[in-house]
Amino acid sequence: MKKVLPLLLLLTTQLSILAQDYKFGKVSKEELEEKFYPLDSTADAAYLFKKRRTYYDYITNNGFQLVTEFHERIKVYNKEGFNMATKEVVYYKPESGESESVSSIKGYTFNLNGNKIEKEKLSTKSIFTENISKFRSVKKISMPKVKEGSIIELRYKVYSPYVQSISDLKLQYHIPVKKLDYSVEIPEYYIFKKNTIGYYPVKQIKTSKNGKIGDINYKIEVTSFVEENIPALKNDEPFVSSVKNYRSGLKFELTQTNFISIGGDFKSYSSSWEQVAKQIYKSSSFGGELSKSSYYKDDLNKILAESKTEVDKLLNIYNFVKQRVKWNEYYGIYSDKGVRKAFKDRVGNVADINLMLTSMLRTYGLNADPVLVSTRANGVPFFPTIDGFNYVISAVELNSGGIVLLDATEPYSTPNILPRRALNWNGRRITKDGNSSWVKLATTKHATEDNNIMVNISDDLMISGLYRTKFSNLSALTYRKNHNHLTEEAVVTGLEQKTNVEIEDIKILNDKNIYKIPTRTIKFNSDGLIESINGKLYIEPLLFLTERRNPFKLEERKFPVDFTTPWKVKNVVSIKIPEGYKVEAVPESFAIGLPDNLGVFKYQIQENAGKISTISSMQFNTAIVSPQYYESLKKFYGDLVKKQTEKIVLIKI
Repeated sequence: MKKVLPLLLLLTTQLSILAQDYKFGKVSKEELEEKFYPLDSTADAAYLFKKRRTYYDYITNNGFQLVTEFHERIKVYNKEGFNMATKEVVYYKPESGESESVSSIKGYTFNLNGNKIEKEKLSTKSIFTENISKFRSVKKISMPKVKEGSIIELRYKVYSPYVQSISDLKLQYHIPVKKLDYSVEIPEYYIFKKNTIGYYPVKQIKTSKNGKIGDINYKIEVTSFVEENIPALKNDEPFVSSVKNYRSGLKFELTQTNFISIGGDFKSYSSSWEQVAKQIYKSSSFGGELSKSSYYKDDLNKILAESKTEVDKLLNIYNFVKQRVKWNEYYGIYSDKGVRKAFKDRVGNVADINLMLTSMLRTYGLNADPVLVSTRANGVPFFPTIDGFNYVISAVELNSGGIVLLDATEPYSTPNILPRRALNWNGRRITKDGNSSWVKLATTKHATEDNNIMVNISDDLMISGLYRTKFSNLSALTYRKNHNHLTEEAVVTGLEQKTNVEIEDIKILNDKNIYKIPTRTIKFNSDGLIESINGKLYIEPLLFLTERRNPFKLEERKFPVDFTTPWKVKNVVSIKIPEGYKVEAVPESFAIGLPDNLGVFKYQIQENAGKISTISSMQFNTAIVSPQYYESLKKFYGDLVKKQTEKIVLIKI
């Protein structure tokens, strides 16, 4: 009996954990005492409970409205989890027309003070409303007195008149979920197609119940998700455009409404990308803005007076827009305050600028169209939906053949070299007649970086020399974007920290002229690039350009490696052998390739005329490497690191 009692107590404890009470406003001492998430000790925070209920509420004389209730309980384990104390709820609120609303916001922060649970209520003063565009607003909620070990609990409702649009169900997050409880209740009058995304399986449970409008009974389809211990899908791996593309979730697409049984009608909404594009184009804030032209003609007539070819026109218009209108860093497929006002005020959102650009190109005889884009952070729109796009660029089809893609929001962009944010698989081009087609956004041009180093070694084993780098295509854009706003001192400091050298002089050419190759030349010295052991000198052939770590750590990767663009890095290093030394050993030359010509690494090293010359070249011929090649890619980088870290050995003569 003495042995049975502890077992019964243990079983009772386990059952109480499984039957956890998630009543709002009531947490347990055990939850507050928890120091780390049991199934993932690396988690900065975790959803102890994540609940969502979406349902249709009938309002007399008004019809159905969509209501979504949220309840979440979050455990904060360390300071890195403090960001979970701020919640942003974005909702649709146009300047005219029906709006969504967010209400019934309640929240608490719980802390443990000795053995006492302290409960701090969310104040209305910590809830702010901001307009982020003329279509959307955001409720910003800041939870009080959050510290390591706190539990945050929040509840709110979103009301929407847009009954045809059920917001996506997110079933997996960047932090783990201990208990998930989701349900979507849809009246029989609405038929939705459900599209699953992600890799983590969360089982759907389908049931039904009855609803009533006056004397009319109807069926309600209930889709539920009840799951425990959902692991986090973090963005720890490199080269991921948007990890949310691969987190488990569900998207709802309305296909039919059928109100015949209650005296209404039947409609089909089987949407396609073609229909989505046409709907966007019809908007006065999209197609309507493209038709406006009088506000810029005087300026452009002067600028284009000497333009002889369509390429001349394209470049002159493109450069004019970039210089005339500054991007306010707001995304959107619809013009915010109108292209005319953006032109006058010299500032606008993405749509203001690139719809203006497209209109100008069309007005002066070029075959130009807008292209809808989803940014890398927004994810890839797998299914037809207007919300899948949040960005717009311009495409010009030349008479000589080929399509040129332009984005006038980026000062350092050039034709067909889009900023990284816009390079997300495919865009949807919409022609004047409303037809649309997919356009590949990634360029076939390799982003290149060419490094050339020439060094001497002094008697006191100090290395000194010149280091020259040239950048082209997306690498040039990225270099200018990251460095042109910095002072020379800041550039030097950053380079010294990265390379472990002392910079004596630096010269940068063509950093402002975007149509020339930027070149950086550095005169440097260093006493930290040579190891002297028992009279022998050990030197890495590529010096501070050596790749020392394999960026790929996972045993298995289910989502692709996204390099953004094809790319190539070439390093040429020449080391003069110091007086009184000779070569004892140099690494052997080496080459390795990936399957299907995805990439190649070449490494050549030789001694000649008192110098050791090393040429290292790494090239990827595609922007996207699918998961099936991950094992090969991981080994490829492992072999590369192993080869580059092999050392030259010099001995005294």
